Parts: sequence; C-alpha cells; structure tokens
Amino acid sequence: MNFTLATPSEILQALGARLRAQRLAQGLPQRELALRAGLSLGAVRKLEHDGQCSLETLLGVVQALGLTGELESLFVLQRESIAQMEKAEQAERRRAPRSKRW
Repeated sequence: MNFTLATPSEILQALGARLRAQRLAQGLPQRELALRAGLSLGAVRKLEHDGQCSLETLLGVVQALGLTGELESLFVLQRESIAQMEKAEQAERRRAPRSKRW
C-alpha cells in the first residue's frame, strides 16, 4: 500500500495488518503477544483489526515482535539537496542554546 494517498484510517488498518502478519510469521498467538507486550488481549485484537491504539500500545507490540529497529528511519529529516542541508543546519543553529554572557 502506498501511504502517500491513503487516509489516516487506511494507514492505521495497513499497519495493523502488517503487525498481524509479523506476529503470524513468528508463530505467536495474540494472547502470547499481549503478554509479552504487557497489554490486554483486546488491545492487540483492536490494533490488528483496525489499527486503532495508543502510541504506547503500538510501541509495545513493535518491541514485543522485535521490530524496534524498523523505527530508526521514521521521521528522520531527509536532506536531498545542498540547499536543504544548509537550511536544516541553519534551523539547528537557531535552536542551539545560547551561552549567557555576563
């Protein structure tokens, strides 16, 4: 599924389905995944069914499935041109804490 044109609801459903596929590939019953993630069985079922959950629930399932490394590239600032790199560096310098001058 291409997330670019998808609605938030469609993206949530796709993520839930992907996590379900990961769980099944690992041979884990929902109950075992819930136990490993410290969640209720209902929370896992809801996540897999329609993607609806808290961010904490999502991260718990991702960790329990051993997929934390997949999160590393999420929302990393992509710098595709020199101009973008310079703009990002300027923004970082503006955010840097200023030293106090006495």
